[in-house]
Amino acid sequence: MTHRSRTAAPLFVPRGDGRTARAATRRLLAQATARSRAADTTTTGTALALPPPVHPPGGRRGPDSARAGTLRLPDHHLTTAIAAGAYPFLAEGGLGGEGTYIGRDVHAEASFCFDPFRLYGTIDGFTNPNVLLAGVIGQGKSALAKSLALRSSAFGHRVYVPCDPKAEWTPVAAALGGTTIALGPGQPGRLNPLDTAPRPAGVPEADWADEVRSRRLLLLTSLARTVLSRELLPMEHTALYVALDTAVADAARAGRPPLLGDVALVLTSRRLDPDDEHASRQLTNAARDVAHGLRRLVQGDLAGMFDAPSNLRFDPDAPMLTIDLSRLGNTGDDTALVLAMTCASAWMEAALADPDGGRRWIIYDEAWRLMRHTSLLHHMQAQWKLARGLGIANLAIIHRLSDLLTAGDAGTAPRALAEGLLADCSTRIIYRQETDQLHAAADLLGLTTVETDAIAHLNRGRGLWKVAGRSFIVQHLLHPTEAEYFDTDTRMH
Repeated sequence: MTHRSRTAAPLFVPRGDGRTARAATRRLLAQATARSRAADTTTTGTALALPPPVHPPGGRRGPDSARAGTLRLPDHHLTTAIAAGAYPFLAEGGLGGEGTYIGRDVHAEASFCFDPFRLYGTIDGFTNPNVLLAGVIGQGKSALAKSLALRSSAFGHRVYVPCDPKAEWTPVAAALGGTTIALGPGQPGRLNPLDTAPRPAGVPEADWADEVRSRRLLLLTSLARTVLSRELLPMEHTALYVALDTAVADAARAGRPPLLGDVALVLTSRRLDPDDEHASRQLTNAARDVAHGLRRLVQGDLAGMFDAPSNLRFDPDAPMLTIDLSRLGNTGDDTALVLAMTCASAWMEAALADPDGGRRWIIYDEAWRLMRHTSLLHHMQAQWKLARGLGIANLAIIHRLSDLLTAGDAGTAPRALAEGLLADCSTRIIYRQETDQLHAAADLLGLTTVETDAIAHLNRGRGLWKVAGRSFIVQHLLHPTEAEYFDTDTRMH
């Protein structure tokens, strides 16, 4: 016979009981209900006594109390990378106390310091010292760049600004005891972009000659691309190479440095192949467009700036050197600015080729204007790649991350160059972005939803710092003297 398990409560009727058992249960229920009603009648108007507590104030004792480790929850395993993505800014330990003081780490409530030269090789994923700085107008990104340059000089880092289209860096250079070179119509400055720097110690003369020729060819190719707004044809490349070699040989016999005018003259003089008149005529015809394009720097609106021997000397020991191109930056046509930027950069970088020249910052202000031109993208890419070997940190300042997409359509070489510059920046500093730019910023930088929301609501002077995959919200702090030098809104006050 099978015995069913029953509880002590008489009102519980197990399933399967017979009619007799169920009738008895109903009788018991009726009796209990009657007793309850009688008790309620006799206690009407009086307070019911509370039953004594079942357990002491400390709670239930024993193994059923869910204490003493008896309650077990399953472990949740995840990597630190996933935890940082799910909860950014919460457990970041900062970059250390060495380097240039920037301001306050908002979430850690601690000081934030940054030095790309010190970080290189010391933290995982920090593969280069280059920096990209983006932010809408009026959020303080220019003040951050100038503050970084000014404070870095205290650590012996020198600063060079090859393109200052608004003359904003001139007071900063003056405060540091640096030099500003103003170029443009009516200015006395002359720079020969074909100048050569002194040969570094330990570099063989033949190797240095090859390096100088390569730099000059890169310059001429960039200038030709800019004025023609297209890539050069194979015969145009050949004509440039031959014209450069001929102009350098002629200048060496005359005991002076070669000039851009010498190259333009050779391109039109049918001296490209003296041993073969027919080949020389073909090269001259092929190079006609290039020759007329280079004449803009010799006889056009840029005449007098880059077609004469340099009357300025590059001082590699100066704490800061800026090139003021404000006379060319407000015409609405960036071509003149880009040509001047290309020539000025070549002249400056010729003196920066010494790997023993110390740690230096190269700051490209208004870089969004330069990224529209393929020639300068090639030039900047070469500069980015040489950063580690030369001890240089490049800083590019743009307004929006989508500025990188204006270089060209997806899949084109200019677009690949622009995105390559971003990939070669281990540090990305993002100030506030407009809501219509958030999607592009998130895609290009791989931002989490928390980070994307953060850059949409950042206050002035506050930015998202992505340093080798680590995230910080940093409030840049300015000294009152710095604020006086860095104020770019004086005309609005």
